[in-house]
Amino acid sequence: MIIVRTLGLVTLLAVAACQTAPPVQEMSDARQAIMVAREAGAQDLAVADLQAAEAYLESAEQSLSARDYARARRDAIYAKDKALEALKRIESSKDPGT
Repeated sequence: MIIVRTLGLVTLLAVAACQTAPPVQEMSDARQAIMVAREAGAQDLAVADLQAAEAYLESAEQSLSARDYARARRDAIYAKDKALEALKRIESSKDPGT
């Protein structure tokens, strides 16, 4: 019984640590995805997606400064997703089959 309680406590602490740690990897992923989208020509071929990605990244940076790590993580993920959407839009605009 003590082992079960200990494992439960360790699990709870691990989950809590994940939620309170700064989203370093998510922020890096978002910045890299935006950089790749820019290099691929998103400012010309996927303006709205690139602007949305940049806005989410800015929001994530502000949340990170305010130590609102959950919101920073969420917005960084949204930023990366929007940058990836920009890349998909660029690829589909270059694909002669579409």
